[in-house]
Amino acid sequence: MQTRTLFTAASAMAIAAGMALAGPASAQEQEAATEAEAASNQVTASADLMTSEGEAAGTVAIVETPHGLLVQLDAEGLPAGGHGFHIHETGQCDAPDFQSAGGHFAPEGNQHGVLSEGGPHAGDLPNIYVPESGALRADFFVPNVTIADGDDALLDDDGAAFMIHSSIDDYETDPAGDAGERIACGVVAAVAEPAAQ
Repeated sequence: MQTRTLFTAASAMAIAAGMALAGPASAQEQEAATEAEAASNQVTASADLMTSEGEAAGTVAIVETPHGLLVQLDAEGLPAGGHGFHIHETGQCDAPDFQSAGGHFAPEGNQHGVLSEGGPHAGDLPNIYVPESGALRADFFVPNVTIADGDDALLDDDGAAFMIHSSIDDYETDPAGDAGERIACGVVAAVAEPAAQ
């Protein structure tokens, strides 16, 4: 009889523990669903990177947040080593030199470089370091910039482009950080919002 009572008590405790665990799981599921819904409502944009020879070099995904942009680089086919990575002021990537993309994105008129007293440009991003495989995934945060709204928007009248250079940016030399040739470029384009269901 005691064994049965202990089993019944243990069963009741297990059921109660299971119910207690179900509560937080439901709250976690609700929180995850809310975050997923918020993420799906964010304005997003992307850029398809191409080399000066017209070969695909990866993508840049851009997610707008309340305080700036999350930039997600997924590059391929790049030379190993360090490279400057920037946002340029014009959404045009005419090969082979990509000069059509203009200078760095600098809507506030700042000087180039995080080491410059008058810098940095809004489009000055950290250098990237590509392994021997030629592939790299990296995330960056660009504060106080938007995709489409306001004075600091990438998608203004002439757009913007992401650029990868042949050498590293020295974070100081104005106007472009002495980062060498432009070896890959991608025009920023808004991603179409899914149709309402």
